[in-house]
Amino acid sequence: MTNDNIIGIDLGGTHVRAGVVCEGDLKDIVSNRIPASGTVEEVLQVIYNLMDPLMNQEIKSIGIGVPSVVDIEKGIVYDVQNIPSWKEVALKELMEARYNRPVLINNDANCFALGEKYFGKGKNFRSMIGLTIGTGLGAGIIIDEKLYAGVNCGAGEFGYVEYLDKYYEYYASGQFFENCYHTNGELVFKKAQDGDPLSIMIFEELGTHLGNAIRMILYTYCPGLIVLGGSISKAYPLFQKTMWERIRTYVYTTTLDQFHLEVSELENCGVLGAAALYYDTGNLAINSK
Repeated sequence: MTNDNIIGIDLGGTHVRAGVVCEGDLKDIVSNRIPASGTVEEVLQVIYNLMDPLMNQEIKSIGIGVPSVVDIEKGIVYDVQNIPSWKEVALKELMEARYNRPVLINNDANCFALGEKYFGKGKNFRSMIGLTIGTGLGAGIIIDEKLYAGVNCGAGEFGYVEYLDKYYEYYASGQFFENCYHTNGELVFKKAQDGDPLSIMIFEELGTHLGNAIRMILYTYCPGLIVLGGSISKAYPLFQKTMWERIRTYVYTTTLDQFHLEVSELENCGVLGAAALYYDTGNLAINSK
């Protein structure tokens, strides 16, 4: 990590957030609502309106996390979630032309993992996985202190691994509530907090599926740490017991003794993780261009 000033941008389906990161500190955090039905240009203008006041001569680079498939080399984003007009946007080219700074773009789950690696629970781990549990089940993979994104950010899509009669995301994410009980997770969460037995049971069932997913990840990557993020992670106490019951069936018990699982407590992790793309890519390589 350096004392360079980096702008991190977290482009969500409903809001875009940005801030300046320097030596681990986040400042000048700003946010605006995304016009989901807007054109490519209208959404870009919202981003520009946030970015313009943040730009100055001290800014070395810009990092952007997006909820989509990304061609990392070309900086093209495809099929951004909840923004229908963004089917194929050459975001890197557009941003570099406007701001004359190197622009790094990656998937939001990968940025979550980088945020935890550099600013959160992953600081002391060489290899870790950030597992986002929300409307889907996504992940960012850090191996030997470097992000492994795969082709077009395709690595870490554990949610699409076959499981039972469907796939893990069907049962181990926010989709579970609608798919299996025809309700929504927020309502079940509120009822479970009030002690409703059925709602508590639903979360316990989710924990079983999520525990199986984590056990699968342990068999394939065996990271020292998994950090849970996303909206469902906030209900961790409701599914913790059953999740760990499944994780503990992992056959390599001595390895499991060295395994750590944490719940993210990092505020503005998306913005921080987007800025951390600068550190992961190698700021010396960028600065030498």
